[in-house]
Amino acid sequence: MNILILGGGGREHSLAWAVKQNPKCDRLIVAPGNAGIAQIADCADIDILDGDAVATFAAENAVDFVIIGPEAPLAAGVADRLRDAGLTVFGPSAAAAQLESSKYFTKSICDAANAPTASYARFAQAGPARAYVQEHGAPIVIKADGLAAGKGVVVAMDSATALTAIDDMFGGEFGQAGAEVVIEEFMEGEEASFFILCDGQTALPIGTAQDHKRAYDGDQGPNTGGMGAYSPAPVLTDAIAAKAMAEIVNPTLAEMTRRGTPYHGILYAGLMIKDGQPRLVEYNCRFGDPECQVLMMRLGAQALDLMLACAQNRLSDMQVNWADDHALSVVMAANGYPGSYEKGSVINGLDSLPEDSHHMAFHAGTAEKDGQITATGGRVLNITARGNTLQQAHARAYAMIDQIDWPEGFNRTDIGWRAL
Repeated sequence: MNILILGGGGREHSLAWAVKQNPKCDRLIVAPGNAGIAQIADCADIDILDGDAVATFAAENAVDFVIIGPEAPLAAGVADRLRDAGLTVFGPSAAAAQLESSKYFTKSICDAANAPTASYARFAQAGPARAYVQEHGAPIVIKADGLAAGKGVVVAMDSATALTAIDDMFGGEFGQAGAEVVIEEFMEGEEASFFILCDGQTALPIGTAQDHKRAYDGDQGPNTGGMGAYSPAPVLTDAIAAKAMAEIVNPTLAEMTRRGTPYHGILYAGLMIKDGQPRLVEYNCRFGDPECQVLMMRLGAQALDLMLACAQNRLSDMQVNWADDHALSVVMAANGYPGSYEKGSVINGLDSLPEDSHHMAFHAGTAEKDGQITATGGRVLNITARGNTLQQAHARAYAMIDQIDWPEGFNRTDIGWRAL
């Protein structure tokens, strides 16, 4: 079959890598792709937020299956447009994707489903929001209601930081995403990521991971889109996962169906776990990045079978075949990230890296120029390895990093520290 993946980051490189291993895949196209993806798939320059353009491209290229990687096309209704065109699509409708595109929507679903989450308040103006913070104090969490590319959340440990975040959001730092703000109680515990495939009727857990949001070692520095991840997450035991399904995920899916917007695709539940009790931090409607990289490393070719069964409402027939293994991914980012950074620096040493079922350098923000790989984004590479133990995966990933010559980049040296 001919398969089209929408997106051009590390998540999409890992999806392409796993899909390519499956004999069902004849031709693989990724739009827009990147320098790493171009080594294993055809790259297409189309506007992935334009459902009409994607549908036309799919028809012209006899595409059988479309996998939507990032959240923006989902929020823009691209999955709806493609389904209307008769295509098989992996990804939720725009209405269902509100679980990610609106923090307040998710909170209202949790209220209706009685799912455990942080207490909250919603504001459309800075004045009342500031008064709320001054009344409740810190620590407290300030969230832009809409999509802000993973950056619209401020965990404020003091009131001054919270008040600044409110002013920034209402001042336009995140554009329309910050037109409304949700303020939440600060939840203590250990955070983990839980991934569930949903076809509107069946929910199938397919893995756990833990990512590292802070830029620097020891969980210091500003929040980022993620500086590394590992799978599985030991804190998310089988018992806690079952509890999360029973108390959070299944009630959410039932409420979505009750509202006439059944959920189809991957549901990423960010959980805060304390004393064996999971509470919902947030939902995402796509694979996490960099969590996807460690999940794909462990799932391999069966990832395509699972996503296809999900898109065809056949999940009740499926099971996940997990090896007793571990995977770890380290993000290499441009100096200055998540603030301002320079683009265009040359990355050397990638040619010498192993590429097999235990070692992969997934490209996140790269381009090829004059035969050289250059950095084009903030998060640039995801150095990912698999092993029988987390320690082995850790050693393999960092051994690969040692072979990369890129002075203009940096990475954390302690990915996986909680479990290790």
